[in-house]
Amino acid sequence: MMRTRPLKVALLGCGVVGSEVARIMTTHADDLAARIGAPVELAGVAVRRPGKVRDGIEASLVTTDATALVKRGDIDVVIEVIGGIEPARTLITTAFEHGASVVSANKALLAQDGAALHAVAEENKKDLYYEAAVAGAIPLIRPLRESLAGDKVNRVLGIVNGTTNFILDKMDSTGAGYQEALDEATALGYAEADPTADVEGFDAAAKAAILAGIAFHTRVRLDDVYREGMAEVTAADFASAREMGCTIKLLAICERAADGGSVTARVHPAMIPLSHPLASVRGAYNAVFVESDASGQLMFYGPGAGGAPTASAVLGDLVAVCRNRLSGSTGPGESAYAALPVSPMGEVVTRYHISLDVADKPGVLAQVATVFAEHGVSIDTVRQQGKDGEASLVVVTHRASDASLTGTVEALRSLDTVRGVASIMRVEGE
Repeated sequence: MMRTRPLKVALLGCGVVGSEVARIMTTHADDLAARIGAPVELAGVAVRRPGKVRDGIEASLVTTDATALVKRGDIDVVIEVIGGIEPARTLITTAFEHGASVVSANKALLAQDGAALHAVAEENKKDLYYEAAVAGAIPLIRPLRESLAGDKVNRVLGIVNGTTNFILDKMDSTGAGYQEALDEATALGYAEADPTADVEGFDAAAKAAILAGIAFHTRVRLDDVYREGMAEVTAADFASAREMGCTIKLLAICERAADGGSVTARVHPAMIPLSHPLASVRGAYNAVFVESDASGQLMFYGPGAGGAPTASAVLGDLVAVCRNRLSGSTGPGESAYAALPVSPMGEVVTRYHISLDVADKPGVLAQVATVFAEHGVSIDTVRQQGKDGEASLVVVTHRASDASLTGTVEALRSLDTVRGVASIMRVEGE
């Protein structure tokens, strides 16, 4: 039997995502009520610019006083889609303290202060759900937190930023340079006017912190995630990747150490074999590859951004939180019992592709090979091309630690036969 008194929802933010949330709540009101067991009512919308026309939202619901809205006491669920650290953090905490559960899409805040927010939610016996914070419409948080709760996840490898994937895909498929591909992404609306958060990996790093924390039952903060941007990726790098049967993606990689005693989380460009499922992810799409003991390899794929896809994830959380509200229960909270240490990047072991500019004369290869051997880095393949006294030398290693590779490169730079290090890229997905 359906309860007739509605559950009241406060919406913080009414931009691209927030306006879609409000629209779906209105147009699908009957279906949502049937799925939840009670109607849901949009009780207030906090915005910065109250004079803007917002289709489908009554003017009487709009307010600039977000604090007063979350303090009302009759709000059952607060949906936070304003982003950033403050005032979002204070508003979410205030919502918990005044009796509301929270649905958020705020990856930056969750990556930085997720543990503290979970603690306040638990103290007040309220829910904190955030499916939309990582990969838009793709169901990922709940499968990791609930469906795989009985399994041991060993690795999460994914493309979690649509802007960067669009740019790299365009460079790969058309031969465009980085700036040309970025300009096209901006013109099409995939990249912001200031694309720094995307192309420098900050967005993906926040998502990696969230994924690692859930997958490994360990608190992983944004500061724990190693991050490299993709502005230095060139057409020459893609040419080298193609020669190896690879392409290049900006990857978020969360791994459990082989001995199970630590975890790592990192974001950086990497070559990935064309045979790997992630290599075929095109355009602005996202995909995440999960490897675990019992279920083996799983892949989650779909649109990772945009108003409607992200709103879909927000509404899915809203239904779950409202159901919990009606039953007087709460869903899964933070699971950090494992408390594994997060290893620094220097201890990460992977393969490397190194391109060197060298003198085209006898003995160069022997010198370079000696340096690799002295630093304990085993060489898999070498390719050398030369003309008019100059040459390029491409070395692909077996698996080596980041620290040992760094030492190797520093030693290579000191050789008088090495003119420069053209590029260094990790090789993943094998």
